[in-house]
Order: sequence, then structure tokens, then C-alpha cells
Amino acid sequence: MPSSEILFFAGFIFFILTMLVIDLGVFSKTNHIVSFKEAAIWSGVWVSLAMGFYFVLLYHGDWIHSVKDFTALKLLFKQYAAEGVFPIADNFEASLEIYRKNMAFEFLTGYFLEYSLSADNIFVIIMIFTSFGVKEKYYKKVLFWGILGALIMRFIFIFVGGALLAKLPFLIWFFGAFLVYTGIKMFFDGDDDDAIEPEKHKVVVFMSKHFSVYPRYVRDNFFVKRKEKRFMTPLFLVVIIIELTDLVFAADSVPAVFAVTKDPYVVFFSNIFAIMGLRSMFFFLSNIMHLFHYLKIGLAFLLTFIGLKMIFGHYLHEFGYKNEYSLFIILGILVVSIGASLAFPPKKEPESVLPPENKG
Repeated sequence: MPSSEILFFAGFIFFILTMLVIDLGVFSKTNHIVSFKEAAIWSGVWVSLAMGFYFVLLYHGDWIHSVKDFTALKLLFKQYAAEGVFPIADNFEASLEIYRKNMAFEFLTGYFLEYSLSADNIFVIIMIFTSFGVKEKYYKKVLFWGILGALIMRFIFIFVGGALLAKLPFLIWFFGAFLVYTGIKMFFDGDDDDAIEPEKHKVVVFMSKHFSVYPRYVRDNFFVKRKEKRFMTPLFLVVIIIELTDLVFAADSVPAVFAVTKDPYVVFFSNIFAIMGLRSMFFFLSNIMHLFHYLKIGLAFLLTFIGLKMIFGHYLHEFGYKNEYSLFIILGILVVSIGASLAFPPKKEPESVLPPENKG
């Protein structure tokens, strides 16, 4: 008989796929430009679903690992609970409530962390779409398949990473050092993003060399057939590039969430809710992203903080650091960076006052 972990996980995946089908199949029967209103509604839907899932974990978090007795509960505390969180001796119900609250709070913290780190992903996706000349009405379809692939890659990444950390716990220090390095690099790189040249992009060069690639877009088709030969279109290459982009970002964000919780299921749930919200958030923020020019600096501080927490987390808890503080610090960094962006908008370059050149 399937374990409760498998049943809960299967139910979660079924729910996520159902929501994707509803979004694409019911509300998006034809390709269209996603309006600000539609994006705002779907962003609200995904945030509401994530908050609903928080309450599921708060009251029924023990369903995931099927906690039947006090022995099993103590084992879960030892394996997954944050340092400084312990069961109440010989009190199963009180300990179970602590476990649920801890799991729910870790999910919420991981969700906000992943959601905030996804903002940097939006910058890159916008640049990909613009550089490759993708029509705006095809954005939603491309992001749908990109996110579907991201679900599979995140599943592999998270559970392999969780298994490695369980066997080799010292890897947490290497993950932490990597995040600190990434945060510092992001800070000094600032907003200087390298422009993408489609014909020179490594994915385009590789795919063109080893596969048949059609030279232009054919509506929203990923593949076309010409003279009995099947070609992949540039739109399919864009999907692959977005998939690989998510894989690169996962190298930062997944270890960051492992700094919040050791439970791979909670890491996965928080990641997936954030990724699902990313698509609607892309359309919601794509036109106003330029207003948040200090957000990237905020994300640099965020990654550096999480990396340091991974390295020195054990010592922090010895000095009374509580897991709740992480959520407050994450939200604080985001509020300060967004607030600073709005309070100190970028200076506009002065317009030239010189008369136009005489062409006569």
C-alpha cells in the first residue's frame, strides 16, 4: 500500500497540473497578450493558494510523513526540524502542534525566499524574449512549457540535494559559500546584464549544429514539417533556453531554501508554489520592473545573508537565533530595496539641447 508521503505528494502534483490545465486550457484557448488585470488576478490566485497550503501544513502537516506515534515524531524532529526546536518530553499532542507550526512557518519562509529570488529570473526572461524577438502573445505558451519542465527539474534537484545533505551534512557549508559568492558577485555586477545575441547563443549554436532548426518563427509552432523533413522552430529553442535558465537559478535558490528547512518535501512545495506564481508575476511586473532598480542589490544582500546563515547557522542558534528571524530579515531586505527604488528613482539622462545637425 502506498505510503502517506507518496499519496500526499501525488495529490499535490495532481493539484498543480490541474491548475495549469485550467489556466492554459480554459482561460487561454487562444494565444493572446496577457493584460495587467489578468496577470494581477492570477498572481492573487497563486499567492492565495500558497497561503491556503500554509494553513494545511499548520493544521495537518503530519499528513506528509504520517506521524503515528511519539517515536516517529521525535525522529522527524531530529531529521528535519530547525535547530532549537525540540519536542515536549512525553507530550505527543503538544509536540505534534510544535512540529506542524514549525513546518508551516518553514514553508512560508521558503516560499517568500524563493518568490523574491524569482524576481531576478524575470529580468533574464524579459531579456530572452526581447533578444529573440518573441511576439508578446506567445509569451504565455512558452512560459507554460518552461514551467512544466521546471517542475521536473526542481523535483530531481531538490530530492537529490536532500539525499546528499542527509548523507553528507557538511555540504551545507559549500552551498553557503556558493551563495555568499553569488551574492557578492551580483552586488558588484549591478545592473550590467550582457546583451544576448541570438545567433551566437550557445544553445542556438549547439542545436543548429546537431539538429534541423527552421530559420524563422512559424506562428506558435514548436516544430514544422517541410518537404517531408521535421524542423524545430526558434520558439522551441527559446523554451530550451528558459529551461536551462531556470536550472541555473535553481543552483542558487534551492540551496537557499535548504538553509530554511531540511525537509525536501517542504523545499519542493515552497519552490513549486513560487515557480507557479512566477509566470503570472512575470506579466504583472514585466512593465514596471524598471521601477525597482535597487531590487537586484537587495537580492544580492539576501543571497549573502542566506549563505552566511548556512555556514554559521549552528552558532547562531546557540546565541538564541530563532527560525522566525529569517522570514523577518527576508521581508525586511525586500521592503527596503523596493522602498529605496521608489523613493530614489533613477536619474534621467539630460536631453541634448544642441540643435539638430544641418543636413542641407
